[in-house]
Amino acid sequence: MNFTLLSNGQYEGFAIVKRCDQKTTSKGSVYLDMKLSDKDGEIVAKLWDYQPLVHGEFELESLVKVRGEISKFAGSDQLKINKIRPVDSSDNVDIADFVQTADYSGDFMYDQIMDKVGAFEDEDLKKLVTYMYEQRKEELLSWPAAYRLHHAVRGGLLMHTLSIVKLCEGVCQVYPFVNKDLLITGAVLHDIAKTTEYEVGSTGIASGYTVEGNLIGHLVKGAMLVDEAARELDIPRDKAMLVEHMLISHHGEPEYGAAVRPMFLEAELLSELDLMDARVYQIAHAIENLDKDTFSQKLWALDERKIYNFSEKEKNIKVNLD
Repeated sequence: MNFTLLSNGQYEGFAIVKRCDQKTTSKGSVYLDMKLSDKDGEIVAKLWDYQPLVHGEFELESLVKVRGEISKFAGSDQLKINKIRPVDSSDNVDIADFVQTADYSGDFMYDQIMDKVGAFEDEDLKKLVTYMYEQRKEELLSWPAAYRLHHAVRGGLLMHTLSIVKLCEGVCQVYPFVNKDLLITGAVLHDIAKTTEYEVGSTGIASGYTVEGNLIGHLVKGAMLVDEAARELDIPRDKAMLVEHMLISHHGEPEYGAAVRPMFLEAELLSELDLMDARVYQIAHAIENLDKDTFSQKLWALDERKIYNFSEKEKNIKVNLD
């Protein structure tokens, strides 16, 4: 976090409210359990003895000015808030300057993906992916890949997608019998319906789920969108069905949201590469600010595992998508 260290030992700065939950201690005292973020990262923050009439109320994705003390908890920084308020015009700050973003611009990643699609030998798949991406270009340029988990940053959806596409290319070099065009099609479209799943404002950060996201979800909705586009473009049904299966099975197991388990090689590969990219991102960011020989907090998405940082080297976790 890009906070300023004051002479009294406290830190002060601006941050976006990513999480704000009102909780009660075992002694009955009310507090806010918050997660604050800026371009440089995130920090868990606690506002003890919370009183709404005194401290105010804070909306998700709003920008606040905060002051407090930073200490270590379970190996990670934690902010004890002493003062917090919404920003006002006198602060002369723009919320866009504090939003976490993907490592590359949306335009760069979009063009990279479309260049790879343009090289397809399969004209049906090329036509299908191009049509679906062009329809949603504006959203794709800034959309996050998640609400709270991996790639939950502005442009995170294309970053996650392009990362998997590059992994697909590597897999196809090792296993040349894989249907490369089909595998990359699945990678490019697997999260396409996240553009309907999340409530996303101008910051490019998800603030929650839409009604459609809650009731249908991006796996099934993605297959519906493929079916609709395939019929519009007169794509052969058997080919469209393969893509739809990849989308509804890419979470691997029903307990993780898959409608069915992967039933052919390219579907299995997509599921594994999707999981790999998500976990690499989560683990790398979990230890990004940890001291050497310390553990992260338990990560819900990794089955409550704590992640160990064995290195004292400064971490550069930018991915290589060039």
